[in-house]
Amino acid sequence: TNSLTMIWKLFKHLSEDQQRYEKQLIFEHPTFVKLCQQLLRDARRMTRGDLVFSLHAVVNLGVPQNTLLVQTLVRVCQEKLNQLDNRCISVLATTLAGLDKDKNVSALQAGLQLLVEQRIPSIRDIFILQNLMKCLGKDVPVFLKKKLEMAVLKEIDHLTFPNALRMFLALVAMNYCSIPILNACSKKIQENVHDVSFRHLILILEACYSLQYRNVKLFSAVADYVNSTACLWDKRQIMLFLSAFETLGFQPSELMDVFAEKVTEDPEFLNLKNLLIVLRVYSRLNYIPRGQKHLFFETLHNCLNEYLPQISNTELLKAVYSLCMLGYLPRRALDELLQKDSRDELLLSDDLYKEQKEVMIRAVKACMELDSPSFTKPAFVLTENSSSLISLNLRKAQEALIELLGDENMFQQNVQLPYKYHIDFEIRMDSDRRKVLPISATDDHTDSSVQRLAFLFVPLSAFCVGTTHPQGKLAMKKRHLNKLGYHVILVLNRKFQEMTNEDAVEFLREKIYSENAFPFSEGTVQDSN
Repeated sequence: TNSLTMIWKLFKHLSEDQQRYEKQLIFEHPTFVKLCQQLLRDARRMTRGDLVFSLHAVVNLGVPQNTLLVQTLVRVCQEKLNQLDNRCISVLATTLAGLDKDKNVSALQAGLQLLVEQRIPSIRDIFILQNLMKCLGKDVPVFLKKKLEMAVLKEIDHLTFPNALRMFLALVAMNYCSIPILNACSKKIQENVHDVSFRHLILILEACYSLQYRNVKLFSAVADYVNSTACLWDKRQIMLFLSAFETLGFQPSELMDVFAEKVTEDPEFLNLKNLLIVLRVYSRLNYIPRGQKHLFFETLHNCLNEYLPQISNTELLKAVYSLCMLGYLPRRALDELLQKDSRDELLLSDDLYKEQKEVMIRAVKACMELDSPSFTKPAFVLTENSSSLISLNLRKAQEALIELLGDENMFQQNVQLPYKYHIDFEIRMDSDRRKVLPISATDDHTDSSVQRLAFLFVPLSAFCVGTTHPQGKLAMKKRHLNKLGYHVILVLNRKFQEMTNEDAVEFLREKIYSENAFPFSEGTVQDSN
């Protein structure tokens, strides 16, 4: 056992190329063959620790799973399972996680799971607990995940910084979002963020996404650290940080300013793949760098133009869509995209993303019209009620509006607008914003003194995490509704649903009649920043 363990310890620190070469030498060495034969003979006479560590070593050295040696060791572990102490259980769990399922391995895993369930109350070592969480994986029953969670929480005061990093990954492996554990881990990481490597920071952010865990303090601590040490990171690393934040819906504005400056200073870094990532990040997070809007757009536009001869139609659509979402029209790329051959190829392609592509093309065309400098606000916008039925999550708002305004004829619901835009409720008011006007009385009214309010009840996911800053699609819709003459009022639906009926009515009253609720503006992306 000592020989095999030492071989493994030396072996695991080699590079992949060295490991391939050394593995061949080890397997061909006559002494290794004798060692394996002796291990096979003595397996049933070994102590529990020697047995488990021997299996761990031979599996990690790459001895095939279907050999008599590995299968014998697995069977003997099963026979001696109840004799294993907590440390041996942890090592065995790690070993089994690296094996494919077969008859013997599955039987041992089932037995190990039952043993872990019995032993959990006696395990006081956080390292062993998190290793079990990681190795048992996502297939364990929910009740066992909860038992492991409670065992960790009992020892949470002894959580160290290195354990906090590993605990994040253990929870991902188990596919279990324990908010108390994650909060404790996040606190440790925030306190020691300067000691976390680039790889581990990315893994932590990816873990937060996998577990749907949103912690603004943690995200801010990571973003502030990267921003304060930006000179130590290369542009690709910062871009990967921004991409990870984008998947989380978190907008690190200062870091995005710093990165934009680096991009405008050295655009050579932007190959096609990087360009598409940068466009996606800034458009989805609805962010235009402060003080360098024109230069930043021009840099990205010029880079995109360079790739036009080689870019695929799908990639071109994504790039143009991102720029249009930010309110910038890349003319040459637009001409290329909307050529008949390119458009037909996108729309006729029979892939999983056909519907998504149609939505993107429709949005691009809307941007070409509404964001054009020559566009003027129409005196009258044709609207129609798409349905008299109202979704359940808007029923409360409908009832509150009826109580507030006294009549269903004082507002429209489920309003369909040009460019496929939809608003939940429309209210029309006089120029002083003191009186709500009946919808029927203003249906054909082209008088510019009539003020139109568009209520959009939106989910939390439509905003950047921890803010009321709308993400790209919502910001684009708000900008376009402003262009069509609407004052847009965004309402966080979940928060509204939690209000009492009286509070809901009062909330809508304030939004409708308050002079500060909807100052008239064209609502550009930069305004919302």
